[in-house]
Amino acid sequence: MDMNLLVEGLIQYIGLVILLTFHEFGHAWMALKCGDDTAKLQGRVSLNPLVHIDPIGTVAIPLFALFLSMQGSGLGSFLIGWARPVPVNPYNLRNQKLDDILVTLAGPWMNVLLAIALIGLGRLFLFAGIPVAVEVCLGWAFISLLLCFFNLLPIPPLDGSQVVRCLLNISYEAYYQMARYGFIVLIIVLQIPAVRQVIAFLSDRSFVAIARVFGFVGG
Repeated sequence: MDMNLLVEGLIQYIGLVILLTFHEFGHAWMALKCGDDTAKLQGRVSLNPLVHIDPIGTVAIPLFALFLSMQGSGLGSFLIGWARPVPVNPYNLRNQKLDDILVTLAGPWMNVLLAIALIGLGRLFLFAGIPVAVEVCLGWAFISLLLCFFNLLPIPPLDGSQVVRCLLNISYEAYYQMARYGFIVLIIVLQIPAVRQVIAFLSDRSFVAIARVFGFVGG
């Protein structure tokens, strides 16, 4: 067992948990601002990772991906993970359709903001001459962007599917019926190389663009 790979994998896993926590916090915070206190009443407007952890998406899948990566499997680098979805009562929202979209997109936008903050922090560590910290910040920033574009896939229960539901006026009942099979569809779709390539391309281009703003030549 390569201990360096294990340490790097664990650092990435810790970053993933933190990023997922902020992602769900973004949903919960925006829902509260739009008039729905359901998440707040369940303690989800919080940066405590324990309230957002999903046993499968936050623990089993990412650790399995870590194992695959250590075995040299390319698939391991793409299995990301997810947290427990934030409960939202759309009937509490002040402007139901618009606010529903705002709440949905708050998670991906939080990931973009985190990527910007992490790359900026990496620049500060570069000035301070701490290359290990720079590498960690940039690695977490890229994972954050992967989470953003991964969640925008229009497959239940990912955020992209919620936006499609709002735009097409799909009923909640019909949506949740489709969402029952969402993870199966998601697993199948992620086997398509083109899908993985598009997400990786968008993440990479976004990462490079932000990195250049902070003076990382060539990203």
